[in-house]
Amino acid sequence: MSEVPHRVIELAEQRVKARAERDYALADELRARIEREGWLVKDTPDGYTLSEKPPYTIWPTVRSIPITGATDARPPRHLNPRAVGPTSGTGRDTTGGGGEGSAAAGAGAQEDPAAELGFSGDPRSSGTPEDDMLHAQRIWDASLAANRLDDAGVNQVRQRAEIADITVSVGLIADGRPDDVRTCVAALLEHTDAAVLALDLGNRDGAGDVLHEFSARRPERVTVWHVAELPHWFWGSAGWGACRTALLRLDTSDVHVLMETSTILTGDALTPLTAAIQRGAVAAGWKGADPDADGHTWHEAGPGRVRALMGYLMAVRRAEALAAMPQEARYYRNADLELSLGLDGELVVPQETLPVHGLRHHGYHDVDEDYRERESRRTYDRVLRLLRSS
Repeated sequence: MSEVPHRVIELAEQRVKARAERDYALADELRARIEREGWLVKDTPDGYTLSEKPPYTIWPTVRSIPITGATDARPPRHLNPRAVGPTSGTGRDTTGGGGEGSAAAGAGAQEDPAAELGFSGDPRSSGTPEDDMLHAQRIWDASLAANRLDDAGVNQVRQRAEIADITVSVGLIADGRPDDVRTCVAALLEHTDAAVLALDLGNRDGAGDVLHEFSARRPERVTVWHVAELPHWFWGSAGWGACRTALLRLDTSDVHVLMETSTILTGDALTPLTAAIQRGAVAAGWKGADPDADGHTWHEAGPGRVRALMGYLMAVRRAEALAAMPQEARYYRNADLELSLGLDGELVVPQETLPVHGLRHHGYHDVDEDYRERESRRTYDRVLRLLRSS
């Protein structure tokens, strides 16, 4: 850090005097002059501290960020209608994909993948089978061929075709841990084409500076809003629900991905999630949960249809998420359950194992234990009310 110029120290001392004399208009004017000199002043119990002004705009609070993009009522542009009941089908392309009108239909779907890979092929191509043994062998060979096709990446190609016109953004809340932020964003840029929308809360430990580096280097992919407000779970006033709502409203994409900076992609985990939404789900995620019979606890669930999705990595129709987001949730824990129960439609965990791993979740482990339990319970009380009413 550079040495503070003498003229800036003089302005800060004048501001201390103005505040002591309750001349707050002058104090605000002096703060503005200090900022024009390239410095920020922060009041402390012992007086003040001065720090260099970063090379980006800092909004005072999350709610002060101007929203000029999406609106609550804006419909998704390229998404299929939502599924309101269980879906069926294997998802394989061995009979032309998802049927008439699907992305695979009439676009290179293989009619006889077994024969193409050197197996005995479709019984229809060689007349009536001589005996049941031969017929069974052909079915087995076709099954192996389909599996080989999936292993070769045909399933992912099909999914990419399904979502070719769908816009996707990932929303991140940076509350510290700059190393995690760097690893998370770098992986997103490497493995996906999604836009990254990040909310920097107070530049804790320099996490906001890391995000600024990415946005300066890749402005077409990374957009960051910096606020002076600290996260509620680290002694500030910016609540989780308010932050997530702001990111949703700043987004203009069809699909919005809620993601923690402790979640790291090792491959393209977003395509399967987006493809599930394109096929009709309202949301799809890495991990799911279902309530236990007692109605008070939950257990991990999936793959397939689930009652709730975990917020570590969760893709959702943006317009639907805006209506269901629990804005009053001040802490993340259980807020993903509340969001899930507020969504109207099918929630799924994909069948395939997603290329994702999680780092230590500092938002849980490093938060004051009393605060964590109090805020978790506050949100979970609302979750229980939603369960009882559903």
